[in-house]
Amino acid sequence: MTKLEQLAELGQAVWLDFIRRSLITSGKLQALVDEGLRGMTSNPTIFEQAIAGNDDYDQDLQRLVVGIRSVTQIYEALAMDDIRRAADVLRPVYNATDGIDGYVSLEVNPQLAHDTAGTVAEARRLFAALGRPNVMIKVPATPAGIPAIRTLIGDGVNINVTLIFSLDHYRAVTEAYISGLEDLAAGGGILSQAASVASLFVSRIDTAVDKALDSRVGNAQSPESDAQSPKGKIAIATAKAAYGLFGEIFAGERWEHIATQGARVQRPLWASTSTKNPAYPDTLYVDTLIGPHTVNTLPPATLDAFRDHGAVALTLEAGLDEARAQLAHLTDLGIDLAAITQKLQDDGVAAFARSFDSLLSSIEEKCERLRNDW
Repeated sequence: MTKLEQLAELGQAVWLDFIRRSLITSGKLQALVDEGLRGMTSNPTIFEQAIAGNDDYDQDLQRLVVGIRSVTQIYEALAMDDIRRAADVLRPVYNATDGIDGYVSLEVNPQLAHDTAGTVAEARRLFAALGRPNVMIKVPATPAGIPAIRTLIGDGVNINVTLIFSLDHYRAVTEAYISGLEDLAAGGGILSQAASVASLFVSRIDTAVDKALDSRVGNAQSPESDAQSPKGKIAIATAKAAYGLFGEIFAGERWEHIATQGARVQRPLWASTSTKNPAYPDTLYVDTLIGPHTVNTLPPATLDAFRDHGAVALTLEAGLDEARAQLAHLTDLGIDLAAITQKLQDDGVAAFARSFDSLLSSIEEKCERLRNDW
């Protein structure tokens, strides 16, 4: 049994945080699925690296530049083709798990992150155009994204909620999901066909909090021993605390009322799982976050590291009280975690928008070169 299969036995699905045409056409994606991979995620940065960074897409670009097509239309044609191909490879996983896994995610235009109506319209359009039951549309957990999530779940659109950094973000997301399911039920929708994950970006939390802690020490605050210091611990503590909330939220009378109608829990998904600090183990955000009803989406290098030397054991539920204490200790140290995580979300939205703009520019440049070569 492979390590990915062992994780599945413990209730955690591993998805791949990467997409590229050659991964699909070469059979490498199918090989990973055969090994136990159960889904994929993408984002504007991943597509920028895929499309702009190699010649996988040049033949399609030559075809698409003929006629009148905007750069955005060309991007969508390329991206949606990849998503459909990947979804088809993963469709047997979707069927075998009765719709729990086997999903591929595509992000709405990040420039719509603060536009509720625009996000709803874009997500509906993409979901319909993709024409696959095992796709999810990624919507950010911004103030404008939260009501969009409720509306879209109420419409029966599968949603991967992205850019969650705090427990407050997570609470708002789960409320939007449950309310959306209630709306779907009221409209006569089939709850068992609605799927969603809530993506908490973990490593970026440690990067930002560690920087704040280092700044505090640099400002002549009394240093703590390594055992006492929260450095490198807050991302995991936040994930554990979110998982504790998950157990509380998806229980009780309100949840059971729709669960009896076929509703499924919105699984926590651990994203941004590559270790940014070389002093930390390269499988830190995998080994420590293993638990039932969760997903971990891994970039290729982290997936390879885990397959090579990762540890498979139930770790997520251990130390919840300690995790909550670590979060509380930050306040004692004068670290404003709420402000840090909100800035992380704001910066994440801006970074995806920059990647999207850069992606469109790269496509435009490639198209221009192809035209000049004729």
